[in-house]
Amino acid sequence: MTQAKANLANPELVERGRARIAWIRSRMAMLATLRSEFRETQPFAGRRIGVSLHVEPKTAVLLEVLAEGGAEIVGTGNHGSTQDDVVAFLQSQGIGVFGSRADTLADHHANLARVLDAKPDMLLDNGADLAAGIIERGWAASILGGTEETTSGGDRLRGELAGKVPFPSIVINDSPLKAIGENKHAVGQSVVESFMRITNLMIPGRRFCVIGYGWCGRGIAQYLRALGGRVAVVEVDEIKALEAALDGYRVAPLADLAPWAQVFITATGRAGVLPASAIAAMQDGAVLANSGHFPWEIDTEGMGAMTTGSTDLDGTLQRLDLANGRHVILVAEGRMFNLAGSEPKGNSIESMDIGFMLQALSLERVVKGATGERPAPGAQPVPDDINRRIARLMMATMGAAL
Repeated sequence: MTQAKANLANPELVERGRARIAWIRSRMAMLATLRSEFRETQPFAGRRIGVSLHVEPKTAVLLEVLAEGGAEIVGTGNHGSTQDDVVAFLQSQGIGVFGSRADTLADHHANLARVLDAKPDMLLDNGADLAAGIIERGWAASILGGTEETTSGGDRLRGELAGKVPFPSIVINDSPLKAIGENKHAVGQSVVESFMRITNLMIPGRRFCVIGYGWCGRGIAQYLRALGGRVAVVEVDEIKALEAALDGYRVAPLADLAPWAQVFITATGRAGVLPASAIAAMQDGAVLANSGHFPWEIDTEGMGAMTTGSTDLDGTLQRLDLANGRHVILVAEGRMFNLAGSEPKGNSIESMDIGFMLQALSLERVVKGATGERPAPGAQPVPDDINRRIARLMMATMGAAL
């Protein structure tokens, strides 16, 4: 057992996790109400929910709510973003979450396999890793249903796994509430906050290239510009590109922006959108960061082939010296840097109160159905009545009125 994994049983870690989660729990008003409701209704009694989700304090509150509703939890985090004190506290409460921040990619894959070995009958997935694993093992028909958190996972369910998912999978990222509240405003805020904290660089006057103008890209661009950044957008979809242009951003191909920008932030959920060819054209000292779920948006493998040397600056920033005599700075090895970077905070507490309400109520819908019928098989959006219920509740917590 590694020292990092041994530390999960450390009482000091448990107590630190307890204190942090208590603070977060006190700020998630909607989940607190749902927790009381689930305690009475027990929608998940007898159900085992397999979880693959970033393990941080806000996630812990969601898992507590599901457990309060009768669920047995068996789950793990995502590579590089697991917070050890949160795992330690959850384990102390009998909630079956495992993994550590020090896990290698091989460890992470082993953790996913361990979740599948427990034979869950429901899934709370992130990136469709559990769905893909269950399909590969040949027992997807035993799954009652589940949810998928991300754009990347929704794309996998509708692409690579299309026609292979015999159970309902409600894609949380398809919800307009998640798009507006979490992806636009919370990701925008957390990515910009993380950039400032991790790099200690100035935003005003700095030239940024945001790759992708979906909801996350919109938010990142908006928050960078609000702090004085000079922002350009790369977007291959004509309608989104037009929107970015009408929003006042410079819109251009990556080849044109590579020599211009000082910071590149990917926000697409797609592989290879920042290729080695563009990196070779960047100015000396350009910063590369990814906000997507999978660490594949920046072509780190191709970049490695043209790297002559590297220097670890502080555990999150890495200087890569290129064969052309210039260097670039890679943030968090190309992983989602607002959760995989140093001292990660992730998205705001209130936004995750919305996002995790979507998760909990969608899982309840999978079990109970709206009118006695469960959702149809395959990837599908959050039911409209759930979106509207949460919107009304969030407006109330904000003191706003319809």
